[in-house]
Amino acid sequence: MSRSISRRAFMAFGGLALAGTLTLAQAAPVSFEVPLTGAQQVPPVQTPGSGSADLTYDPSTHVVTWNIRFSGLSSQATMAHFHGPAPAGKNAGVKVWLSQKGSMEMTSPLSGQATLSPDDVKMFEAGDMYINVHTKNNPNGEIRGQVVPPKSN
Repeated sequence: MSRSISRRAFMAFGGLALAGTLTLAQAAPVSFEVPLTGAQQVPPVQTPGSGSADLTYDPSTHVVTWNIRFSGLSSQATMAHFHGPAPAGKNAGVKVWLSQKGSMEMTSPLSGQATLSPDDVKMFEAGDMYINVHTKNNPNGEIRGQVVPPKSN
Protein backbone atom coordinates (compact mmCIF):
# COMPACT_ATOMS: atom_id res chain seq x y z
CA MET A 1 0.00 0.00 0.00
CA SER A 2 2.79 2.44 0.83
CA ARG A 3 4.41 1.55 -2.50
CA SER A 4 1.19 2.51 -4.31
CA ILE A 5 1.04 5.86 -2.50
CA SER A 6 4.72 6.49 -3.23
CA ARG A 7 4.16 5.78 -6.93
CA ARG A 8 1.18 8.12 -7.06
CA ALA A 9 3.12 10.84 -5.26
CA PHE A 10 6.06 10.34 -7.62
CA MET A 11 3.77 10.51 -10.68
CA ALA A 12 2.02 13.63 -9.37
CA PHE A 13 5.32 15.33 -8.56
CA GLY A 14 6.75 14.33 -11.94
CA GLY A 15 3.67 15.72 -13.69
CA LEU A 16 3.93 19.01 -11.83
CA ALA A 17 7.64 19.27 -12.62
CA LEU A 18 6.94 18.63 -16.31
CA ALA A 19 4.14 21.21 -16.33
CA GLY A 20 6.48 23.75 -14.74
CA THR A 21 9.12 23.03 -17.37
CA LEU A 22 6.59 23.46 -20.18
CA THR A 23 5.38 26.75 -18.69
CA LEU A 24 8.94 28.07 -18.55
CA ALA A 25 9.58 26.95 -22.11
CA GLN A 26 6.46 28.74 -23.33
CA ALA A 27 7.49 31.96 -21.60
CA ALA A 28 10.98 32.02 -23.10
CA PRO A 29 12.32 35.45 -24.07
CA VAL A 30 11.80 36.43 -27.71
CA SER A 31 14.21 38.53 -29.77
CA PHE A 32 13.24 40.43 -32.89
CA GLU A 33 14.23 43.43 -35.00
CA VAL A 34 12.19 46.56 -35.71
CA PRO A 35 13.18 48.64 -38.78
CA LEU A 36 13.01 52.43 -38.23
CA THR A 37 12.20 54.71 -41.18
CA GLY A 38 10.83 58.17 -41.91
CA ALA A 39 8.08 56.62 -44.04
CA GLN A 40 6.53 55.09 -40.89
CA GLN A 41 6.20 58.52 -39.22
CA VAL A 42 2.71 60.05 -39.12
CA PRO A 43 2.78 62.12 -41.23
CA PRO A 44 5.73 60.58 -43.16
CA VAL A 45 9.08 62.39 -42.92
CA GLN A 46 11.44 62.72 -45.89
CA THR A 47 14.80 61.81 -44.38
CA PRO A 48 17.98 60.06 -45.43
CA GLY A 49 18.02 58.61 -41.90
CA SER A 50 17.16 55.08 -40.93
CA GLY A 51 17.73 52.68 -38.10
CA SER A 52 16.83 49.43 -36.44
CA ALA A 53 15.99 48.30 -32.96
CA ASP A 54 17.01 44.87 -31.68
CA LEU A 55 14.53 44.00 -28.93
CA THR A 56 14.36 41.13 -26.48
CA TYR A 57 11.18 40.65 -24.49
CA ASP A 58 10.69 38.25 -21.59
CA PRO A 59 6.95 37.62 -21.17
CA SER A 60 7.43 36.04 -17.74
CA THR A 61 9.13 39.12 -16.24
CA HIS A 62 7.76 41.78 -18.64
CA VAL A 63 11.32 43.08 -19.15
CA VAL A 64 12.17 44.48 -22.57
CA THR A 65 15.76 45.25 -23.57
CA TRP A 66 16.80 47.29 -26.57
CA ASN A 67 19.77 48.15 -28.72
CA ILE A 68 18.82 50.88 -31.19
CA ARG A 69 21.10 51.95 -34.05
CA PHE A 70 20.44 54.87 -36.33
CA SER A 71 22.36 56.95 -38.88
CA GLY A 72 21.88 59.63 -41.53
CA LEU A 73 19.40 61.67 -39.51
CA SER A 74 18.74 65.27 -40.62
CA SER A 75 19.98 66.66 -37.27
CA GLN A 76 21.02 65.66 -33.75
CA ALA A 77 18.88 62.90 -32.22
CA THR A 78 17.27 64.30 -29.07
CA MET A 79 15.23 61.47 -27.54
CA ALA A 80 13.60 58.10 -28.18
CA HIS A 81 10.53 56.40 -26.73
CA PHE A 82 8.03 53.60 -26.94
CA HIS A 83 4.69 55.22 -27.79
CA GLY A 84 1.24 53.65 -27.51
CA PRO A 85 -1.38 52.46 -27.79
CA ALA A 86 -1.36 52.90 -31.55
CA PRO A 87 -1.41 50.66 -34.58
CA ALA A 88 0.75 51.53 -37.60
CA GLY A 89 -0.42 54.82 -39.12
CA LYS A 90 -1.65 56.33 -35.84
CA ASN A 91 0.08 58.46 -33.21
CA ALA A 92 0.01 58.05 -29.44
CA GLY A 93 1.68 59.37 -26.32
CA VAL A 94 4.96 58.37 -24.71
CA LYS A 95 4.82 55.14 -22.68
CA VAL A 96 8.49 54.32 -21.97
CA TRP A 97 11.61 56.47 -22.34
CA LEU A 98 14.36 54.69 -24.29
CA SER A 99 16.83 57.56 -24.04
CA GLN A 100 17.83 59.35 -20.85
CA LYS A 101 14.88 61.45 -19.74
CA GLY A 102 15.75 65.15 -19.62
CA SER A 103 18.82 64.87 -21.84
CA MET A 104 18.20 66.43 -25.25
CA GLU A 105 21.08 64.68 -26.99
CA MET A 106 21.72 61.02 -27.72
CA THR A 107 23.99 58.99 -29.93
CA SER A 108 23.80 55.64 -31.66
CA PRO A 109 23.75 52.93 -30.43
CA LEU A 110 21.26 53.38 -27.63
CA SER A 111 20.88 50.46 -25.20
CA GLY A 112 18.77 49.87 -22.12
CA GLN A 113 15.98 47.92 -20.51
CA ALA A 114 12.69 48.50 -18.70
CA THR A 115 10.01 46.50 -16.94
CA LEU A 116 6.66 47.16 -18.60
CA SER A 117 3.56 47.94 -16.57
CA PRO A 118 0.59 45.55 -16.91
CA ASP A 119 -1.15 48.00 -19.31
CA ASP A 120 2.04 48.44 -21.34
CA VAL A 121 2.45 44.64 -21.54
CA LYS A 122 -0.98 44.35 -23.21
CA MET A 123 -0.08 47.06 -25.75
CA PHE A 124 3.39 45.65 -26.41
CA GLU A 125 2.21 42.06 -26.90
CA ALA A 126 -0.68 43.22 -29.15
CA GLY A 127 1.68 45.17 -31.46
CA ASP A 128 0.17 48.50 -30.39
CA MET A 129 3.47 50.23 -29.54
CA TYR A 130 6.00 51.91 -31.74
CA ILE A 131 9.53 53.23 -31.35
CA ASN A 132 10.10 56.86 -32.25
CA VAL A 133 13.47 58.62 -32.58
CA HIS A 134 13.09 62.40 -32.34
CA THR A 135 15.56 64.99 -33.70
CA LYS A 136 16.11 68.75 -33.51
CA ASN A 137 14.73 69.16 -37.06
CA ASN A 138 11.85 66.74 -36.44
CA PRO A 139 10.78 67.14 -32.80
CA ASN A 140 7.68 64.95 -33.36
CA GLY A 141 9.89 62.14 -34.64
CA GLU A 142 12.15 61.51 -37.63
CA ILE A 143 12.18 57.71 -37.78
CA ARG A 144 9.70 55.24 -36.42
CA GLY A 145 9.02 51.50 -36.31
CA GLN A 146 6.00 49.47 -35.21
CA VAL A 147 6.85 46.95 -32.48
CA VAL A 148 5.33 43.62 -33.49
CA PRO A 149 6.61 40.73 -31.36
CA PRO A 150 6.70 37.38 -33.15
CA LYS A 151 3.76 35.11 -32.32
CA SER A 152 4.69 32.11 -30.19
CA ASN A 153 3.64 28.69 -31.42
